[in-house]
Amino acid sequence: MKKVLFMSIVLLLFIGCTQKLPVKERSALIVIKTPTMRYADMGFISKYDGYTKLQIYGLGQPLLSFDINKDTICMSLLECMSKSEFNRKILSEYYTDDMLENIFNGRPIMSSVNFVQSINGFTQKIKQNGLYEIEYVVTNKNIFFNDKINKITIKVDEQ
Repeated sequence: MKKVLFMSIVLLLFIGCTQKLPVKERSALIVIKTPTMRYADMGFISKYDGYTKLQIYGLGQPLLSFDINKDTICMSLLECMSKSEFNRKILSEYYTDDMLENIFNGRPIMSSVNFVQSINGFTQKIKQNGLYEIEYVVTNKNIFFNDKINKITIKVDEQ
């Protein structure tokens, strides 16, 4: 009886401490330029059930990490904030809450406004006078997001 109890506890601890495996993971050259941050290096974009994780490395060391959950974005395990607060501080207060997650997952943004399908992806050009002027292009292995007004560029070149 003691052996069964011991094995049950060990098994429970082992299963409880294992990390979830990503549903999809890809390596990429990732560029993020905003008025408050600038990163350009190799990294990983990992899609899990319920959240997306972005990690950027420099010289083999982690430089930046984003955990994008349903309601929050956590940066480098130091600060978590709501998606709208993240947009206000890092991107633009006029962006939708799911903007960053949709970009890193190569999905249409802003309710698919001006969505134009192409052979290997899609394009969106979205302009709101004085607020944003966005060009967003997704192809098989590349993502390009540029907002001229807010001076934001995000590129993902999958390797």
